[in-house]
Amino acid sequence: MNILIIGSGGREHALAYKLSQSTKLNNLFITPGNAGTANLGKNVLIDTSDFAAVANFVIDSYIDMIVVGPEAPLVDGIRDYFESKSELKHIKIIGPGKQGAMLEGSKNFAKEFMLRYNIPTASYFKLTKNNIKEGLKYLQTINPPYVLKADGLAAGKGVVILNNINEAENEIESMLNGKFGIAGKTVIIEQFLKGIEVSVFAITDGKNYCILPEAKDYKRIGENDTGLNTGGMGAVSPVPFADKEFIEKVEERIIKPTIKGLIKENIDYKGFIFFGLMNVDGNPYVIEYNVRMGDPESEVVLPRIKTDFIELFTACCNQKLNEIKIETDPRTVSTVMLVSGGYPEAYQKNKTIELPNNDKDCITFHAGTKFSGNNIVTNGGRVIAVSAFGNNIKDALKKSYQMAQKIKFENVYFRKDIGFDLK
Repeated sequence: MNILIIGSGGREHALAYKLSQSTKLNNLFITPGNAGTANLGKNVLIDTSDFAAVANFVIDSYIDMIVVGPEAPLVDGIRDYFESKSELKHIKIIGPGKQGAMLEGSKNFAKEFMLRYNIPTASYFKLTKNNIKEGLKYLQTINPPYVLKADGLAAGKGVVILNNINEAENEIESMLNGKFGIAGKTVIIEQFLKGIEVSVFAITDGKNYCILPEAKDYKRIGENDTGLNTGGMGAVSPVPFADKEFIEKVEERIIKPTIKGLIKENIDYKGFIFFGLMNVDGNPYVIEYNVRMGDPESEVVLPRIKTDFIELFTACCNQKLNEIKIETDPRTVSTVMLVSGGYPEAYQKNKTIELPNNDKDCITFHAGTKFSGNNIVTNGGRVIAVSAFGNNIKDALKKSYQMAQKIKFENVYFRKDIGFDLK
């Protein structure tokens, strides 16, 4: 099978890593890819927002399946584009159509969907310039901290949590006046849920589903979860508190109603669903849906899955996931993200990276890297995710950190306390 992966981050490197292990793979292409994916397939430069250009490559390269890594092409309707063309609709695509992608593409759509199907989530208020007075009144009825979310996609930066009501009011004004562009034309004011976060993943064919290993990621730049939010500074899987009882609650209260809701609304959904959850006294609440795998969660979840990924994805596209059993490595996997100095604010690129060889328990997944001549250089804020297998969290993290210390580039930074809150 010839497969095209869309994306350039650690998630896409992890997907390439798993797909390359399948005996059913003929050729693997990644667009645009990075210096790590280049070792597993062929990187190709295509404007992935230009679906006609993607289609031309797919036809010319006899691609059988497209695996969409990031959310933007899904929200923009890449699946719908292919299904609308007679010469393209036979191409298998992992990722929902535009309607299903609204679960991530619009916070308000997701909230209304959850309310319709009694899926536990925080209470909220939908705010626009037309009802700002009512919105500010609602703000006064809830206790701090105040959670403000841009309705649309904002590159992972559209969530602001503030303790001061005056700051929250000013932030609402800033968001409505274009701080996050059109993504913030509608703002969701949300009740703050006090608990511990966990990410649960499923893959669905629109009728059946398989639950994948869970993960906990660490978003803040600073140790002890301080400082600015990032795309993710590390992750761990499995998560000790997400035991069998908790996952059963997630399945009964969240996953099953979500799948039933998609079916009832005739949303043909084939791909991953990422359930961003808050564990509140042992009960799961949905913070957000994502319509793809997470990053850096992919770098701990995907290595633990033993099932052949081409078999898994083919079953997904053919609505036969009920015939697939997910085999999972019982060991722990941790990942530590090495980032450019200054990230998540201004940072420099094109810093030469010194990389040691992987050992049997460690995998370095590239996120923001590229080739410059014979050198691998930095090409993003998040640069390398160092994943490691261990018999427990402590063992896995020890190996991740030992490898992280060996990777060198100017102004490299990583958190030294990933997994600090897990036992």
